[in-house]
Amino acid sequence: MKISLILQDDQYPFAGFRDTRKVARAIIFNAKGEVAVHHIYRDDQFGKQAYLETPGGGVDEGESYEMALEREVKEELGAHVQVLECLGSCEDAYNLIGRKNLNKFYLCRLKDLDAAKHLVSRGDRLIQHSEWLPLDTVLEEYAKMPDEGVSVLVKRRETPFLKLAKGRIAYYLKQ
Repeated sequence: MKISLILQDDQYPFAGFRDTRKVARAIIFNAKGEVAVHHIYRDDQFGKQAYLETPGGGVDEGESYEMALEREVKEELGAHVQVLECLGSCEDAYNLIGRKNLNKFYLCRLKDLDAAKHLVSRGDRLIQHSEWLPLDTVLEEYAKMPDEGVSVLVKRRETPFLKLAKGRIAYYLKQ
């Protein structure tokens, strides 16, 4: 069962969309069933915020979602992954910067961590560190994230996909 969400930004005033961005997101698990998450810290036009976020980023011109996913995971984690399945899509927005996002979420198995991280985008530089945690711990940490600003927008976008991934990861670990 795939998820299809359309979410609204109720945190910042709407002044129209100037940009639409395709985004590939990865829920990556390792041999222990732990999931990769980024700890994000920002102090910018969105305010001072700390939250968790799954790896991923924008789809560049000429890339498929899957190609972008593999590139982003290599840049952000220094990892190579096996893309197992698409978990679904989520349309969301950041009103403050006038952007609508067309996200696709993929479940991925970690193959190796032998590549060097190469943080290139402004968003990448918000990553303070990444870690591998049990999925139940990740869901608990998402539940604790503030219910305001970018934090709540990320929480609303990612929590349904993390919950769906829980059963799927258990299935793939048995394979």
